[in-house]
Amino acid sequence: MKMWLAPALAAGAAGLLLGCNATGRSAEPAITADGIARHLSVLADDSLAGRGTGQPGYRQAAAYVADQFREAGLEPGGVDGGYFQPIRFRESALVPGSASVALGGGRLTPGADFVASPSLRDSVLALSGPVVYVGFGVSAPELGYDDYADLDVKGKVVAVLFGGPPSLPPNPRAHLSGAEKLDVAARHGAVGMIALWSPDQERAMAWSFLERLSYRSQMTWLEPDGSPPADRPTIPAAATLSPAASAGLFDGAPTTFGAALEAARAGRPASVELPVSVRVGTRSTWREVEASNVIARLPGSDPELADEYVVFTAHLDHDGIGPAIAGDSIYNGAIDNAAGVAALLEIARAFAAERPRPKRSLLFIATAAEEKGLLGADFFAAHPTVPIGSIVADLNMDGNHLLFPTRSIVALGAEMSSLGDDAAAAAAATGLELETELMPEQAFFVRSDQYPFVKKGVPSLFFINGTESSDSTIDGPAVLSKWLGTVYHTPKDDLDQVMDYSSGARYAEVVFRVGTRVANAPSRPAWRPGDFFGERFGKGR
Repeated sequence: MKMWLAPALAAGAAGLLLGCNATGRSAEPAITADGIARHLSVLADDSLAGRGTGQPGYRQAAAYVADQFREAGLEPGGVDGGYFQPIRFRESALVPGSASVALGGGRLTPGADFVASPSLRDSVLALSGPVVYVGFGVSAPELGYDDYADLDVKGKVVAVLFGGPPSLPPNPRAHLSGAEKLDVAARHGAVGMIALWSPDQERAMAWSFLERLSYRSQMTWLEPDGSPPADRPTIPAAATLSPAASAGLFDGAPTTFGAALEAARAGRPASVELPVSVRVGTRSTWREVEASNVIARLPGSDPELADEYVVFTAHLDHDGIGPAIAGDSIYNGAIDNAAGVAALLEIARAFAAERPRPKRSLLFIATAAEEKGLLGADFFAAHPTVPIGSIVADLNMDGNHLLFPTRSIVALGAEMSSLGDDAAAAAAATGLELETELMPEQAFFVRSDQYPFVKKGVPSLFFINGTESSDSTIDGPAVLSKWLGTVYHTPKDDLDQVMDYSSGARYAEVVFRVGTRVANAPSRPAWRPGDFFGERFGKGR
């Protein structure tokens, strides 16, 4: 259910001059639809081959972004006096035909019954153990929910459902539904995890789509000594079972898969030991690749506040070259996320022209390897080019979808901190309504680059263009849902789509206005009292 924080106002003209900033002066040059279109035409062009991490097309895109920062007059914000922050990655690929899963004495069929993923820690993985079904695999006693209560999983393999308990608030649920599950399982002594693909999950995403995704390589960033990050989960998420294989896991158990799903839908933990053991084996090949975050800095004008930073992020990478669909193998990522980077560049250019400059300093980051697990942003959060304690906010742009003329904008995370007040004011000033939820079941909040900043205690917002159209003949939610189901992460996300660039410029204007408010405010953004993320990550900042 959507929540509206700002009233509907008249939309701006298609030319979209930026308007007045917090100082009462007009920003020049303006953020324009033409500017969004110009950057998008470069970044989503076939010549960049989908901007795959570590590929030549990504390096071309990074060079373009650095040139745009330089031309705007922004200082380098990377390492060694440049605009780049190089990152070493380990890329892992599954050896074809190497994956095997056996339940009890019976072997499952690859593709039809299970999919497996390459391992980033074990080139040869051999996992075995008795299976314990742990529902969603969520342990959040502070929210009144714990799938591990009174359960012993030491030395065992846990079987988990995707997602999280529907009784929990959307963004905490999203956090608890992701990699946190592996951390929780490891803390309880489990040796590995398998995931169960339920009929509910099948309705949201077809098993065939998951099977296609399973062939993608996986990545992690590496420390200077070549080791993976020390804080990563130490147990493997070894395989995902199909709906039929998931149901078979419960043969002979005190409950059925169907009954377990009913309990999960009702938000009731129903964990149970299953009378079966599992064996999973995979072999993976590794190689190292390198890609860079692209970072620019705009010094603040206030002597007392210039040492604090407002960060703007948008991921530069996409999927590169992949399996051909209708003869096209270039995954251009025009909307995901060349359009977000276009907004980042327009905002950076507008701020660079501001006189006087904002009081706090600004950092603009086009991140690498978001599609591989938010890795560029995560690396920056672990190895920031400015002190992490000096970063007061991250404003992340991913989902500037341009699919229709919008009259709303989504700011995920608005309820978590005082940034929500800034987003409401900025949306109203731009003539847009503010949405603070979008398809909670999709867990979008943990799927983009503001998330690593949140886990460092930095108040953050994740901006997505809105679901509501200013054209009454367009069903915005239906258009967006269809795009997510048929175009998202396919070669069809290219420059041949019909795009509303004025909506992209309005999106950028909202983020610019939020950044202006935060950069000039006398105090830092603050977590809301009792907020789940503020309590977990924001203490002591």
